Order: sequence, then C-alpha cells, then structure tokens
Amino acid sequence: MTGVGSAAPHAKDGHGIGEAALIDRIRARDRRAFEMLYRAWDARLSRFLLNLLRRPHLVEEVRNDTMMVVWNRIGGFNGESRLSTWMFGIAYRQGLAALRKLDEPVDDDRSEARASDAATPEENSRAVRVKLALAEAIEGLSVSHRAVVNLTYYQDFSYREIAEIMDCPIDTVKTRMFHARRHLKQSLPGDLSDWL
Repeated sequence: MTGVGSAAPHAKDGHGIGEAALIDRIRARDRRAFEMLYRAWDARLSRFLLNLLRRPHLVEEVRNDTMMVVWNRIGGFNGESRLSTWMFGIAYRQGLAALRKLDEPVDDDRSEARASDAATPEENSRAVRVKLALAEAIEGLSVSHRAVVNLTYYQDFSYREIAEIMDCPIDTVKTRMFHARRHLKQSLPGDLSDWL
C-alpha cells in the first residue's frame, strides 16, 4: 500500500500527490494538503500515543499538538529522514511532555504489581487472551521501553529511526530493546517470537 505514510520517499497519496509535493504544499501553507497529511497519519499516531501514554483522554490532545508542531515547523524538515520518522519523533516528545505535566512519574517500576483490569468474562477466546497477556506484559515496561517495543513491532521503524525519534544513540535503543525483551520473556510463557 502506498500513501503519504509509506516508506517510499516519492509515494503517491490517494489524490495522486507525492510526499515531496505534499510537503512543499504544506510549506506554502496549503491547508488542504495539511488535512490530507493529517488524515493519512491520524490512526497510526493515535495508536502510538495510546500505547505510549496509556491515558485515552490525552491522545487526541497530544496528537493535535503534534500536528500543530508539524504545521508550524514543516519548514525545518530537511528530508534527511523519512517524514514519518520526523513526525513520530515530535509525537514522542509531545507525549513525554504531556506525561510530565500530569505530575506523575513517567517510569513506574511498580506497575508489574498492579492487578490488570483489562480482561472481562466475555473475552474467553485464545486470541483475546493472548492479546491481553501481551498488553499486560507491555504495560509493565517503562515508558521508554514501551515506546521502543511499539515503534519496532507495531510501527515498523528501524533502530536507527527509533534513535532519531527518541533523540538518543542507537546503542541506547538496542539496550532498551534488550531489557524490554528480557522483561517480556519473563512475563510471558513460551517463546517471545510467539507473542510479537
């Protein structure tokens, strides 16, 4: 599937406009082009932010803040990375800022001890149980480890791109992934490849 959000630098969106042309139009303050970009990335950014924030009531606000930064700073996007990498970096930083404003600890090392309220009696199929077990295990990760797992497995970013998004060295991303996988392996029965 090609679109504004695809990895191809000259991908066409549903309206026949390449990503580079769309960026140029947004730089020229074309609101329709920005709306196209917004619609193309709305769902993926929302899923990423929901996983990062764990607070559904914040997702829309942070996503909108992210897109406002994109609108206001598109002139600073130099194309050295994919547009998606740049946008997810903004979303990650906006998400961390929103968590800090809540005056709550960003990393909660005691989250493993909390009981999960995710499962309901109706959710008895194996697929739902697997999904819930994985979500619970990921919930036990710190914010930075959760972000690395989400960006790798659910958003398909490379470690290099994740390092750019999270503004840290690539070795830090690898270390975070190592620790996240170790935690998940301890939390989940069987082979980790069965889960991710």
